[in-house]
Amino acid sequence: MEQHHHQHTEAHLHHSNAVDGNVEVSATFQNGGLNLHVMDDEGLAPKLELTHEKLMHLIVVSNDLNEFYHLHPKQVSEHEYRVDVPLSNSSYTAFVDILPVGKNYHIKPIRINNLSEQNTFANLKKDNSLKKEVDGKMVELDISPLKVLEEITMKFQIKNAVPEPYLGALGHVVIIDQKVEQFLHVHPESENDTVFKTQFDEPGRYKLWAEFKFKGEVSVFPYVIEVE
Repeated sequence: MEQHHHQHTEAHLHHSNAVDGNVEVSATFQNGGLNLHVMDDEGLAPKLELTHEKLMHLIVVSNDLNEFYHLHPKQVSEHEYRVDVPLSNSSYTAFVDILPVGKNYHIKPIRINNLSEQNTFANLKKDNSLKKEVDGKMVELDISPLKVLEEITMKFQIKNAVPEPYLGALGHVVIIDQKVEQFLHVHPESENDTVFKTQFDEPGRYKLWAEFKFKGEVSVFPYVIEVE
């Protein structure tokens, strides 16, 4: 799954010849906030490079995939980042998207199970319609045939609004499988359209969240797709 994370930004690939050691991230939920600890294999805090205007992109989902948060934790000490998030009494998974300078990093699911004993994962039902209305905005997803190991093109047709740049792009797409293990964070092919491309390693059902910004506010459009 990690290779697709790197596909969406060519700049990520430029660091491959400078990789030295690995970076790991752990997370704990305390007092209404997520604390993230970032450390390399020497016990040091790696320097993080800005990606899409932020040092860290944090995606948190409930394990039934009904809740979705795209957050940007603030650095509070050398190793620690923190962000407030209104998690309820459910089980969650976090995915931390960072680019450590000169280090190797793979996005892995971080389970946040200290909120309850329950650990219910998604039972996704494929959407019959890929037209979604959120906050009065209508967005239709036009997607190429969903075949495993083939390039997939996703075109989002925004019917009644004009998207604004959001974190350095006209939109962001996050895709997670129903086991909440595989993670894709995809950006548009160009700066002035809402066309995205990606690839799936495994067949199955996935939930997709498309984020677009309209008049200063971000709206999130969820879709459930099935890859054959």
